[in-house]
Amino acid sequence: MKKILIIDDEVNVGLLLSKFLTRNGFEVDTATNGGSGMDYLKVNDYDLVLCDFRLEDTDGREMLKNIKALYPKTGVIIITGYSDIKMAVELIKMGAYDYITKPLYPDEILNTITKAIETQYALQEMANNYSTPDKPQKESKKQVLSGEFVVGTSRASKELLKQIELVAPTNYSVIILGESGTGKESVAKSIHLNSLRANQPFIAMDCGSLTKELAASEFFGHEKGSFTGALYTKIGHFEMANGGTLFLDEVANLSYEIQAALLRTVQERKVKRIGSTKEIDLDVRIIIATNESLQDGILKGRFREDLYHRFNEFSIHMPPLRERGNDIMMLADHFLNVANHELDRKVGSFSPEVIECFMNYRWQGNIRELKNVVRRATLLTEGNEITMKTLPLEISNFKVSSYESPNASSTAIEVKEPRHDLKNAALGAEHETILKVLREVNFNKTKAAEILNIDRKTLYNKMKAINLK
Repeated sequence: MKKILIIDDEVNVGLLLSKFLTRNGFEVDTATNGGSGMDYLKVNDYDLVLCDFRLEDTDGREMLKNIKALYPKTGVIIITGYSDIKMAVELIKMGAYDYITKPLYPDEILNTITKAIETQYALQEMANNYSTPDKPQKESKKQVLSGEFVVGTSRASKELLKQIELVAPTNYSVIILGESGTGKESVAKSIHLNSLRANQPFIAMDCGSLTKELAASEFFGHEKGSFTGALYTKIGHFEMANGGTLFLDEVANLSYEIQAALLRTVQERKVKRIGSTKEIDLDVRIIIATNESLQDGILKGRFREDLYHRFNEFSIHMPPLRERGNDIMMLADHFLNVANHELDRKVGSFSPEVIECFMNYRWQGNIRELKNVVRRATLLTEGNEITMKTLPLEISNFKVSSYESPNASSTAIEVKEPRHDLKNAALGAEHETILKVLREVNFNKTKAAEILNIDRKTLYNKMKAINLK
């Protein structure tokens, strides 16, 4: 369980934050001043500290300096009721993951905390792998891969590692292409951690969740009072990432207008907050990720060709999990170790039936799906071995169709054992059609329903009937 320390002299704020984070699966301690906060840090290992900037006995700058000096494995987020842009930038440069102004919004703070802990783990992994002075740098770099990407033995994994090592030391903008769940953000972090910007901020931005109205403010920031609802000055993601790397996930979802503004910023290497006349010089490396073809987007008029060419200085294709062969079990073992640590369990292995099932299953959700399946199975396992009964039904009931071999490509279809009757044959054809259309539209259920000429509810019912999630 992740441990968080809250340091805030407003008791009510600390109490509310503590209750909220506890409900979301974190172990939380609270302190009301800097001195007691440091006392907690002496006797506990924390993944993250949420520290108010203005405290009775010190301030956030001094707390950050002390925490980074004494407890470098611990991430820090500074929280304040006062918006000071210069101070925010200074704190991020000093090593704070982020600087958040009150009032706090639950979804925002939870997302920021999750990202901060993931980034801190990745940075620590890098430090551990460079800790042996006589270790050749090239060899150690192969280990500096963050998060969910595990260096495997498959040809696809070796090629991916080679591309990361090649592009990381440069300042090239990178496009990472791949299906959802293949670990695109982990590779982006790996590129950052192996670059000359490794000690500067890595700022991730999910473009898929941005509304047209909020996108400009999130990218470029805004001045207090610049529009209705601008209650405080906000620094944008470009400014936060200055000197480091900005990772834009699902960039294909951005509106055409925002793409135009983004192009100007990328071309001129300057940013101007909404409502301000001052331009800020930028030194930011941009890495983008998408599970859609940007070239198709260009042809359909949804993505700007000039912006695409600005980003496409180097491209990396993420292999789907089903094409990584024996890497599947290497990843499963990795996630089992992680889950054992999280849940304080001692599950040792997978049964032969589970291994066979994992190797044959199509893993449409890729690494993310595998991670969730292993975590769930670890929680449900009572003994030392993960068995079939702990797997979700869509996996334990999975069969490879009789007209394909278990090692076939991604067109394998999930079906139950066939029965030789007309009704079953019709259902099989319907199943195949639904799955084919879903794959063509990257599992966008709204688009699939339109193509199939049925409503979403009917599509969900048919997917449920054939155990397709």
